[in-house]
Amino acid sequence: MCGIVGYIGEIDAKEILLKGLEKLEYRGYDSAGIAVRNEAGITVFKEKGRIADLRSAVDTGVEGKTGIGHTRWATHGVPNQVNAHPHQSTSGRFTLVHNGVIENYHLLQKEYLPGVEMKSDTDTEVIVQLIEKFVNDGMTTAEAFRKTLGLLHGSYAIALLDAEEAQTIYVAKNKSPLLVGLGDDFNVVASDAMAMLQVTDRYVELHDQEMVIVKKESVEIQTLDGKTVARDSYVAELDMSDIEKGTYPHYMLKEIDEQPAVMRKIIQAYQNDAGELTIDSNIVDAINAADRLYIIAAGTSYHAGLVGKGYFEKLTGKPVEVHISSEFGYNMPLLSEKPLFIFITQSGETADSRQVLVKIKELGHPTLTITNVQGSTLSREADHTLLLHAGPEIAVASTKAYVAQIAVLAVAATVAAKQAGKTIDFDLVHELGIVANAIQAMVDSKDEMEAIAKDFLATTRNAFFIGRNVDFYVSLEGALKLKEISYIQAEGFAGGELKHGTIALIEDGTPVFALATQKAVALNIRGNVKEVVARGAKPSIISMEGMEEEGDTLVIPPVHPLLTPLVSVIPLQLISYYAALHRDCDVDKPRNLAKSVTVE
Repeated sequence: MCGIVGYIGEIDAKEILLKGLEKLEYRGYDSAGIAVRNEAGITVFKEKGRIADLRSAVDTGVEGKTGIGHTRWATHGVPNQVNAHPHQSTSGRFTLVHNGVIENYHLLQKEYLPGVEMKSDTDTEVIVQLIEKFVNDGMTTAEAFRKTLGLLHGSYAIALLDAEEAQTIYVAKNKSPLLVGLGDDFNVVASDAMAMLQVTDRYVELHDQEMVIVKKESVEIQTLDGKTVARDSYVAELDMSDIEKGTYPHYMLKEIDEQPAVMRKIIQAYQNDAGELTIDSNIVDAINAADRLYIIAAGTSYHAGLVGKGYFEKLTGKPVEVHISSEFGYNMPLLSEKPLFIFITQSGETADSRQVLVKIKELGHPTLTITNVQGSTLSREADHTLLLHAGPEIAVASTKAYVAQIAVLAVAATVAAKQAGKTIDFDLVHELGIVANAIQAMVDSKDEMEAIAKDFLATTRNAFFIGRNVDFYVSLEGALKLKEISYIQAEGFAGGELKHGTIALIEDGTPVFALATQKAVALNIRGNVKEVVARGAKPSIISMEGMEEEGDTLVIPPVHPLLTPLVSVIPLQLISYYAALHRDCDVDKPRNLAKSVTVE
């Protein structure tokens, strides 16, 4: 979701801020802005639309060695220039950018700012106006900032400039991600290390309810009661080539192509010198000590969790529940006596999942985060972490993180089962190697996927995806991919459920994609296809070699039955990509969506 950058140092900040914001475009946004400070004061440039629009609006003649920037995804107030960040106080002395949601901003405005005219419709403006009020009441900027933070209820990552302080950026966070990057004679602020990898790879992580005073030569972290906190920096292990498109037209296509390599990276990361899969023994012990596993996730990660449920239940014998994080936190079911909570998240910053993690920690239950981002909030706050090793995923529509999540879940279930003395009748390392080859065969067949997209999805207004058993879970993911980037209304269903109501929506020519990779239900799903064809549907059957029949649209290479989701999802990703491409949609940055959902 929204992104923040900041720079304080010895050179003009504008280009560093703009380049940083460009690296955050993947998070999703609808407006952007920067503010730079010099001896004349603070100058703000902001525009609705893309960073390119902002670049055009920036006056190259205005220079400043201190600055902050922001990409906004609207929560309060429509997307426009006025609601875009940065926001300024009435006098213009204070300028601020903010990620998150301030839940009590109306109450604060009513109590503290009754006579202050707000320029925007945002919750953010209340923060900067409060700071100015408290400074006018006699406080220093640091005191006013600290007092304001103590009044805020909700989530925030904030960077603040004071026109009367040349060498300071005030920073704070609660629930929303924020880092401080360290350099020689400069320091930076960023929501994501990728934003400022152009200038530094050394970062200090910030914890909730901390305030930071950032100068070009120092970084001072304080708690909200004024105590200084010492914390070591870390090196962000990212390669700039990982976050560039290279010769690809879109990040999504690049990330789809990277999936065979992701499978091999996971094998390498979780394989010991003897060639056996292994994970942290503390994680294995936590899995085997639990009487029930609770998988908490959202969106694509939730779909991966549904597949992972089958791995743990079939291999370890542990009962598993999979819950949507935004629902679980406010409608918690009865829990078993010895639960283990597994949080699946690409970014490690998903606000819906984090609010569950906080509540589970208060209850004293053990937690495991499976994420792509080391040092992220959910990774840092959980008891244990398993990394996806997928590399940065930039496109909003998740592809390689999904297959990585499924593969890591398979590794965790297999290792835990073996440690518990369960019999495993297959070699997962060998089977994942076969999967990598099968995925490669699929991504090498792009022409076929493009032809399917043109044939089935060129003009349709809706589409259905059906499957049974684990194919049903992949159908959910296929439908999500299609609707989030092509804007075609798409739904995934268990094959047998269509006739319980949804088949009423089938019309002449309605595309229905059916997956047939599970022998036990292959005949059943083909029967469901006949049912929709009888109502006029246009079917596309994607089957696995060995189960194919004449007329199937696509046949995927054979892999172990438990691992078919890793391969059957690939054509659905590519078909969605080409459907969006041929409808002139913004593939990497679909409308209204954000990559990292950092507000509930």
